[in-house]
Amino acid sequence: MKVLSWNGPKKMEIEEKQIPELKQNEVLIKVEAVGLCGSEIEGFLGHNSLRVPPLVMGHEFSGHIADIGKSVTGVTKGTKVVVNPLLICGTCKQCRRGNETQCENRQIIGIHRSGAFAEYVAVPASAIVEVPEKLDSFAASLAEPLACTFRAVRRAMAAHTVPNILVYGAGAIGLLSSFVAKELGANKIIVADINEDRLQTLQEVGIENTLNNSKDDFEAKLEEIVGYKGIDVVIDAVGFQATRTQSAKVVNPGGMIMNVGLGIDETVVPINHYIRSEITILGSFCYSRQDFQDAVQLLVEEKVTPKGWTEVRTLEDGQQSFMDLVNGEVKNSKIFLDLNK
Repeated sequence: MKVLSWNGPKKMEIEEKQIPELKQNEVLIKVEAVGLCGSEIEGFLGHNSLRVPPLVMGHEFSGHIADIGKSVTGVTKGTKVVVNPLLICGTCKQCRRGNETQCENRQIIGIHRSGAFAEYVAVPASAIVEVPEKLDSFAASLAEPLACTFRAVRRAMAAHTVPNILVYGAGAIGLLSSFVAKELGANKIIVADINEDRLQTLQEVGIENTLNNSKDDFEAKLEEIVGYKGIDVVIDAVGFQATRTQSAKVVNPGGMIMNVGLGIDETVVPINHYIRSEITILGSFCYSRQDFQDAVQLLVEEKVTPKGWTEVRTLEDGQQSFMDLVNGEVKNSKIFLDLNK
């Protein structure tokens, strides 16, 4: 089978490998569509210690079941599925507490084991979620990033009724966060980014309020949009010093800042301001199984679609696609690789 292998910093190569042999509890997926994730850019650059070359990445994917392990029951060949790439042990302290996103032994397909930048991938049968055959394969591949945003936005909005929400980042996570916020009843949603092309793409798919947060008049324009009500919730899908500093300035007293972006680790933040203004600071990583199911349901019901903000390339385009993302030369918020081409 053909795979796109990451063999070192900025080095993706097409290779031929054997189709994986199945363990008894696994199924073999014929991959149809796989998305490129922002976290994989860090891996591509060699900045992520969890990803060790050579590695076949890819954790946002859909396809059909091609083969079934000997001990797997209740699964039929040919069924269309998406895959929850977050594998948990179910027995550690965090799992027993119901805190599965923090499983002490968690593994992620495409990081700790071979992923879906390949024609076939073997996954535990427990990780598959069946979807209707009519569901577009590229839409289905949004299940994983949509689950991430669903969990983050749901938690951020829990204490606020019809809030005004500022989302930092016009990439897939930022855009999906805005879609989820709308679905969950937000009032005004503003997406901020420094990439004017991506902001234009967002306007074309119905995000009415977009702003360039690097401009001097950003806060003034933000105030024009939200008025006296201000910003109740910030979703930071970027995670750099600039967005974390700006979040503290624009969020209401008593508001919520939800951190999703992993741009940098150590950051100077105004703790005394947070205390005096009773601002809640949270982080969100991954998703529960229920979050994943809820995300799939939004896709099946076409409340979230990939139309107008994604683009499709081939597996052979993988190296160039990552370089384009690194260089900021991608207008759309998401790139998919089509494994049927």
